[in-house]
Amino acid sequence: MQALIEVILPVFLVLGFGYVAVWRGLFSDASVDGLMKFTQNFAIPCLLFRAVSTLDLGQNFDWRLLFSFYSGALAGFALGLMGARFVFHRTWEDSVAIGFIGLFSNSLLLGLPITERAYGPDALEPNYAIIAMHSPFCYGVGLTAMEIVRNRGAGLVRTSRAILRAMFRNALVIGISLGLVVNLSGVVLPGALSDAIDMMIRAALPAALFGLGGVLVRYRPEGDLRVIGFTVSLSLLLHPAIVWLMGGAMGLSTGQFRSAVVTASMAPGVNAYIFANMYGAARRVAASSVLIGTALSVVTVWVWLAFLP
Repeated sequence: MQALIEVILPVFLVLGFGYVAVWRGLFSDASVDGLMKFTQNFAIPCLLFRAVSTLDLGQNFDWRLLFSFYSGALAGFALGLMGARFVFHRTWEDSVAIGFIGLFSNSLLLGLPITERAYGPDALEPNYAIIAMHSPFCYGVGLTAMEIVRNRGAGLVRTSRAILRAMFRNALVIGISLGLVVNLSGVVLPGALSDAIDMMIRAALPAALFGLGGVLVRYRPEGDLRVIGFTVSLSLLLHPAIVWLMGGAMGLSTGQFRSAVVTASMAPGVNAYIFANMYGAARRVAASSVLIGTALSVVTVWVWLAFLP
């Protein structure tokens, strides 16, 4: 109960403030769009840039950590895609979008603040290692699968161009890439620029959580509830369970194990809806999964935290 009150509840209260503000008309949809554009295109890329530029790549980019986390993510994608296609008889395009829901956990807006509140700021380096790969990996998998099913017979070159164009227009990928350049080159940023980036970073997570709450007002639980229940289960139960087993088998340190399991246990991210909306596939399922998964994660994350060392 203490973990629920001290760790999880403050995060979801900020999210809830955003939800209530928009629901009651105190904060407009246009304001929410502006806030989310600021956080996703500027503040959070600054946060990722800073984290990756100062990350000890040799120590934190442990292949065992990444393999443990992303094997669970890939399992969620594969089971989501196959279940949607062969159990629920959705189109291939819908099936890829539903698989993406099981692939893309909310590692940034929920995973970072919950890990920080549970274990302190010093516990976040494994999170950053996971996040540095998250958008490139998940969008790479999702875009590749979707472009293959949409461009049947179109040729490898055309499909590859579509994938690369979509990935490198993503602000998160740009922030991570620039951070890697600074890290590997050893460039020292001017003090004024570094301070300005730090100011942006301080606004990133609280503003993004408030904005996420406002965005969720739009997502009504609609569509096939069986499919929604299936996809939410992949995110909240299957992914962290696989990471738990893989992390234990591969001998992750306590800090790595905590970060990997907590991040894997997060609800589907808003990017699941963005991906579905981008292709016009399974939008209602994606929107409802984000909303219902976020609400249910208040309880499921508490349970995972209770069992973690």
